[in-house]
Amino acid sequence: MTDNLTRDQRSYCMSQVRNKRTDLEQIVANALRRKGLKFQRNHRNLPGSPDFVIASLKTAVFVDGDFWHGYRFPCWANSLTPFWKEKIQRNRARDRRVHAALRRMGWRVVRLWQHQIRSNSDVCVSKIVNMRSGSKLLF
Repeated sequence: MTDNLTRDQRSYCMSQVRNKRTDLEQIVANALRRKGLKFQRNHRNLPGSPDFVIASLKTAVFVDGDFWHGYRFPCWANSLTPFWKEKIQRNRARDRRVHAALRRMGWRVVRLWQHQIRSNSDVCVSKIVNMRSGSKLLF
């Protein structure tokens, strides 16, 4: 599959893609604030630079896009070109490594999917709040 943009055009387009403070992250941040939770964003001292770190709960929160992180990937993987299939497989493998590393360090890990946040951000934040009350459930 060839690209219909020049190298400079593609470079410009890709430079405009945000990977921090996305609209999904803003929704989660606002919901966390409404619940009175204090957090740090993109904590670089932890594996995977979690989107949100709630130190008081020792919880790392990741906001994952359905496509980029492969929500229900086995169901639609065969519809992709080899490039995208491999790209998403690498993302998913990295997500598993980061999750395991954080758990070994004693952190709780919450992964919120794009479609979950868009449908009901309050339920997503409730998952995090429930950890405060001692719940061992990880989503």
